[in-house]
Amino acid sequence: METEPVLEVRHLNSYYGGGPALLGRKSARKQVLHDVSFHIAQGEILGLVGESGCGKTTLSRAILGMLGDYGGTCDGEIIHRSRRPQMVFQDPFSSLNPAHTVGWILEEPLRVTGGLTAEQRRAAVEEMLVKIGLGPEFAQRRPWELSGGQRQRISIASAVITHPKLILADEPVSALDVTIQAQILQLLVDLKKEYDLSYLFISHDLNVVYQICSRVIVMKKGHIVEENTVDELFAHPQHPYTRQLLAAAE
Repeated sequence: METEPVLEVRHLNSYYGGGPALLGRKSARKQVLHDVSFHIAQGEILGLVGESGCGKTTLSRAILGMLGDYGGTCDGEIIHRSRRPQMVFQDPFSSLNPAHTVGWILEEPLRVTGGLTAEQRRAAVEEMLVKIGLGPEFAQRRPWELSGGQRQRISIASAVITHPKLILADEPVSALDVTIQAQILQLLVDLKKEYDLSYLFISHDLNVVYQICSRVIVMKKGHIVEENTVDELFAHPQHPYTRQLLAAAE
């Protein structure tokens, strides 16, 4: 029997601007997302592709409930069937606090969620460091002492350590060289299998999406213009914009 999706987005529209008048002038209201609907099944890696400025980041902020932090609003429905998803960012260095050790960074989400003793938290941190291919000795290091690939492993571990069901990965390998990209993609797949995770994998690179995703949605100027399995989309693209992206990927 098919399980309920871990996330459903129904007829989502989002806007920026249109706030209180500033110096007697009210800013124009700009619509960024237009009637966006999709779902993510439990255990699925769904790709979201499109060029810069198409609305990918706005969509992820809306899903995380952070749109208002950036002066945006939305209407429509976003239905979570698990705890709020966690985020993996493109630049792990800016998302990891350089003032703290790796151990502190990984333990902080566990402190926030509660329910574990200090000893249990430290054990969970050591276990996670092993699972991401580093080791307990990395707990004493700081982000600036790590390579880009190691920092991204820590960023992924920070998102996964509280055992969410959904991870939003926003261009998680685009800042890495090709060899490290492959290692990080494999880590994401391994963690998905171990923890039954689902991913919204946001990227502009269709070649990367093909490696990791089972299904993909294509976004242009805030509209979903195509949605299909990865195999079908690559073999039989329906929208001219999808064909354009595929041609660029070649």
